[in-house]
Amino acid sequence: MSAKKKKPQKLKPRLARGFPDRSPGDIRATDRMMAQIRQVYERYGYQPIETPFVEYTDALGKFLPDSDRPNEGVFSFQDDDEQWLSLRYDLTAPLARHIAENFNDIQLPYRTYRAGWVFRNEKPGPGRFRQFMQFDADIAGAPGVAADAEMCMMMADTMEALGIQRGQYVIRVNNRKVLDGVLEAIGLSGDDNAAKRLTVLRAIDKLDKFGVDGVRLLLGEGRWDGGREGEGDFTPGAGLAPQNIDQVIGFLADNQGSDSDATLAAIQKRFADNRNAGEGASELATISAIVRASGYGPDRIKIDPSVVRGLEYYTGPVYEAELLFDVTNEKGQKVQFGSVGGGGRYDGLVSRFMGQPVPATGFSIGVSRLMTALKNLGKLSSQDHFGPVLVTVMDRDRMQDYARLAQKLRGALNPVDEDGRVMGAGIPVELFQGNPKDFAKQLRYADRRGAPVAVIQGGNEKEAGKLIVKDLIEGKKIAETITDNAEWREAKAGEQLVDEADLITTVRSVLARHGLLGRGG
Repeated sequence: MSAKKKKPQKLKPRLARGFPDRSPGDIRATDRMMAQIRQVYERYGYQPIETPFVEYTDALGKFLPDSDRPNEGVFSFQDDDEQWLSLRYDLTAPLARHIAENFNDIQLPYRTYRAGWVFRNEKPGPGRFRQFMQFDADIAGAPGVAADAEMCMMMADTMEALGIQRGQYVIRVNNRKVLDGVLEAIGLSGDDNAAKRLTVLRAIDKLDKFGVDGVRLLLGEGRWDGGREGEGDFTPGAGLAPQNIDQVIGFLADNQGSDSDATLAAIQKRFADNRNAGEGASELATISAIVRASGYGPDRIKIDPSVVRGLEYYTGPVYEAELLFDVTNEKGQKVQFGSVGGGGRYDGLVSRFMGQPVPATGFSIGVSRLMTALKNLGKLSSQDHFGPVLVTVMDRDRMQDYARLAQKLRGALNPVDEDGRVMGAGIPVELFQGNPKDFAKQLRYADRRGAPVAVIQGGNEKEAGKLIVKDLIEGKKIAETITDNAEWREAKAGEQLVDEADLITTVRSVLARHGLLGRGG
């Protein structure tokens, strides 16, 4: 007796952790948001470029992955020549490579914007992905901080173009030179202290999230997420001496809640004998003067010494776009939404390839995070979309007739110019391609797709030169008020029997009635 043949095991569908799928609604919502951002960038003279997903690992910079561990923080692999390649970690390092490689062909100052996916080989978590989209704007070859001031103003304009009102956002500005002055004051200058400096900067960067007490712990031995030993994950601290912790906390306390002028005065007083910090304070004063002269008050652009930015390649002004309204976090607590983007000056990044100084500054928007913020404000909906006009199939032997009707509708609702290019946003038209045996299933399909109109032509209608145009939006409203089957049949739920020659006019009339003509899908 032969053994039973074992069934082959089905492959389990699994989404890789940290790599999200995206729905049609989210893609369309993202496209609408990015179109508005693009308009602001282009108003300032920035032009699009695109760099590939993959770069040579060494081109990503000494700050991005660790050269001894090519997979640390980034996704890396070797090619046939055993050279290390990596998925890009951000959009800035690839831009630096692009500028250096094309330096003789570009016009300085070089204004560009780029949108694209970036990848982090890090542990994923709630709201933290290994693949996410950024939208960057940068200017290379502009040495003065007027370029940084322009970036801050453009960030403010972007927030308002997206419907985020004044009082709901602020662009916070600091200077790494000021932070370097703080680090020098507590004895952390020199290459030997590079790792500890970065830990201190990251602790300062958590001021808004954890408050002064939380920063104090991160500057010292470390912090438990739950607030007490053994609760949650533990983040090791910088291990500073108590007097040095007091110096850093004192610097932050001097500048909490003050206006930009008072903040600048406090920095200049505290670091009167520190050349680096004094230079940083002077640059901040210049930025403040430029943005004020351009009509941007401290309610929109504010000097704030707690702004750090996480990457080490920043060399001067740094800035962040912070949203000020409250949301409910995963623990049910009311918290401020926080940062949706930022950047700063990185004068050394292009120079690594050039052997000559190439100043540059720019900022990056976290697309998914900003989209979440706009949905919280009711400014963006992933459901703001209507489905196609659906041509149904009553007789599978007449597919050529239905295809002709669908194509006729596409031509009328999606006009093209003399070269065949679609002119503006049109209305999608779909010919039903499923099993046409059960007509009720076709209407259920139309409902799930959000179709505003269904076109129906059975054999009797065809013979009479007629067809039915069914207003599905109106039909749904009628259905909500009718409970009797006889009344339902008499109402015909939004149906019109029209001559085939009047198809286009009737469909356009229904779409216009619901305000759908002139809108893209």
